[in-house]
Amino acid sequence: MPEALIIDAARTPRGIGKVGKGALADLHPQHLAATVLAALAERNHLNTAEVDDIIWGTSSQRGKQGGDLGRMAALDAGFDVRASGVTLDRFCGSGITAVNL
Repeated sequence: MPEALIIDAARTPRGIGKVGKGALADLHPQHLAATVLAALAERNHLNTAEVDDIIWGTSSQRGKQGGDLGRMAALDAGFDVRASGVTLDRFCGSGITAVNL
């Protein structure tokens, strides 16, 4: 079995997502996620072609978050197309499940 490595972790900023009430409401979740992935790649000097999988957790996979944010955010962040991605929807448990996987 190959060895799994977690190099770094980060999260998006938190804010109210309702239009007119929150500073982040106008940002698409994919673009917000891409800023995190791009920062991780930059500060760790990653060759993104060597990334096996991006595991992304979301609290509710519907509406703008309805697609595969892990994969689409990676592409948006400039990751190599060989880096696959998956999105988990476990409500409050998505983050811990992503870390455990």
